[in-house]
Amino acid sequence: MRLTDLLHPHLDGVTTVVDATAGGGLRLDRYVHLPPGVRLSTHEQPIGPGQLVLLSYGPDPKLHGDEEACLTVLKRMRPGGRGLILFGHDGLELPYHRLLDHLVTHRCQVLRASALGYTHLHAGAVFACTEELLPLHDWFGRPVPSDGLATQLRVAGEYVLADFASRALRARTLDLERTAEETTRALDAARDGGTAEHLAAVTREKAQLDSALRGARDRVELLEARVAMLEGSTSLRAGRALVAAARSPGRGMVRLPRELYGMWRGRGRGTAARPAPVPQTREADAAVPDGRLHLAHRGFSSAPRDRLVIAGVLGDSTAEDFAAYAVVNRLLPHDGRLLVERTDPDALVVQLSACSDAVGPWSLTGTGLAPDLDRSLAELVGQAKALGRKSVLWRDAPTSGAPGLAHLAWDAVIDGDTGVRLSGLDPVADGREGLWEAFSHAGTPVRLSRLARLVGAPDPLDRRRVAILASPRDDTDIARLTDQVLRQVHRPTEVVVPDPAGAALDELTAAGVAVHDGEPTAPWVADWTDLSVDRPDTLLLDLMCAQEYSGADAVGHTPADDDYAFVPDLRPSLVRRSLFLAGTSADTWFRKGHRLFAVSGKEIA
Repeated sequence: MRLTDLLHPHLDGVTTVVDATAGGGLRLDRYVHLPPGVRLSTHEQPIGPGQLVLLSYGPDPKLHGDEEACLTVLKRMRPGGRGLILFGHDGLELPYHRLLDHLVTHRCQVLRASALGYTHLHAGAVFACTEELLPLHDWFGRPVPSDGLATQLRVAGEYVLADFASRALRARTLDLERTAEETTRALDAARDGGTAEHLAAVTREKAQLDSALRGARDRVELLEARVAMLEGSTSLRAGRALVAAARSPGRGMVRLPRELYGMWRGRGRGTAARPAPVPQTREADAAVPDGRLHLAHRGFSSAPRDRLVIAGVLGDSTAEDFAAYAVVNRLLPHDGRLLVERTDPDALVVQLSACSDAVGPWSLTGTGLAPDLDRSLAELVGQAKALGRKSVLWRDAPTSGAPGLAHLAWDAVIDGDTGVRLSGLDPVADGREGLWEAFSHAGTPVRLSRLARLVGAPDPLDRRRVAILASPRDDTDIARLTDQVLRQVHRPTEVVVPDPAGAALDELTAAGVAVHDGEPTAPWVADWTDLSVDRPDTLLLDLMCAQEYSGADAVGHTPADDDYAFVPDLRPSLVRRSLFLAGTSADTWFRKGHRLFAVSGKEIA
């Protein structure tokens, strides 16, 4: 919630808003955006009818002010005056008890309290100085109709029930804190004794030795195969016969022609049982199967990385969906260890349904019916740990389908489906609201974002960031730009203006939106230079849904009001950053091979 959303419903009958924080670290004049007829003042006179005072209290006295400053303002309250106190504390740490007695002493009744979405202001409460009990306000700031007795009964009942619920929450919090402290002490004791580090080092060393042993065994098998090929070759047999004849010229020279003739007669027999000799050329040596050919046609990422890299035991459809937003290497039982080692993934992901399905290379893994696959998967998990990578079980099916997977040493478990790709939905059948829901909550990038946070990898949702271009000229434009940006369901991450210092966009910065000049840094750019246009709250959400559905380079409107269709020409509303920085005219985009996708006009209310 914004400060204006909390303040404006209580400005009825108010002509003056007094900023009691002026001179401190806050500049609330850039947040309130008062309507016509209400002026902002900084006087130190009593606060009476028609006036509302702004004050703040928080953990940083230099920024928020302290308790003493709040008490000084409360002493100025007179019947009919109103106030809004802003807290720099988080909601769970709100020290309202330190001010409640003082509010009651000065006959101030709290009407409404709400959370605020700023980085340094987390909550706010509206109060009024009164000689009689006032009706309470609902979530939207509207008074709840009731007489004095009904209000008293509501307050008393709310107090008893809220206290009952809070006691249970406090008890639960204390239990969790006690458990956390005990766990911390146990971990500290283990670290002091070196047990945890020693165990982790031994585990890593064992995994590395196992990997080296497997590699040595593979090399021995390869050498044995080459020796078998050489021993079965005609050249080696003929050479042995010549050496034997040279050592015993008497008998050997007599038997030599017979042996050579026998080799010639038997050249066509028994060759199927013996491996064919390997041609001794450089090209042939390079083609000897040593495991490297398993990497053919596989994707891998080299530093610096900007995408999530996954080595996965995945189903066909899941691998295809993930590959649209991340680098995906599907592991097979015969090449999994090599891929994990060579591609250095951010995470090893095992999809439970890929193991419990009736078809697929990993089918029956974890069921006890394929012990070789169980062993291969356990080796993959061990190798991932040896490389310092996390192993994640994606539990998108009942655990009973592959119960053996629960016994492996997973670093994390993700429950739920793997999401849907917007390109697989039907805008007509699912509707625009269905696309919005999938984009915000059920999309594959949303699921992968959770995985990326677990393993510390690049977040796929970063590719949804939008930069707004604007040029506000006066306070009206600043208020309109701030309102349009902060009301967007898909909020932009940055606003680019010619003069950030003079634009007074502090509220955007406090809400987590970067404000700067120069070139945009987000992957997508929207031009909002014309601030007279009335933009709905779902504008950016609708444009980003259309882009993710189509994969287009630019999304916008056409004079024909085309909707969800590729077009040769449009008025761009959302443009890929690289295309925007190219500086070419929108009329030439289609001829140069850029994809243009149209949505019906949404900017005109």
